Amino acid sequence: METLRNVVLVAVGGGFGSVARYLVSRFAMGAFPWGTFAVNIIGSLLIGLLTGLVAKGTLSTEMRLLLITGFCGGFTTFSTFANESFAMHKAGDVLIAALYVSASVFVGIVAVYIGLHISK
Repeated sequence: METLRNVVLVAVGGGFGSVARYLVSRFAMGAFPWGTFAVNIIGSLLIGLLTGLVAKGTLSTEMRLLLITGFCGGFTTFSTFANESFAMHKAGDVLIAALYVSASVFVGIVAVYIGLHISK
């Protein structure tokens, strides 16, 4: 039952995060994707704040699942990417962090290209 409860917490948080992303992204205008940029920055700030609260013991496991895994995951996976990259850097794994960031961006763009090519 604990696993089912955890899945429900992540699903509920993810649902709210997805809706929040949609609402923020609706304000995107022009050639620069301001909505996505705003979501990524807000999500990164939020996951940093929440991760700090978890580290202090202020947030329970349930709240971590609801807010970090669920809401932030539904709002933007970029926040998780940024958090993981920072954690690697902070742990002294600077080379691994740089590789992770570079490979994620490069391979992600290549994957979009391949996906578009396959769909033709």
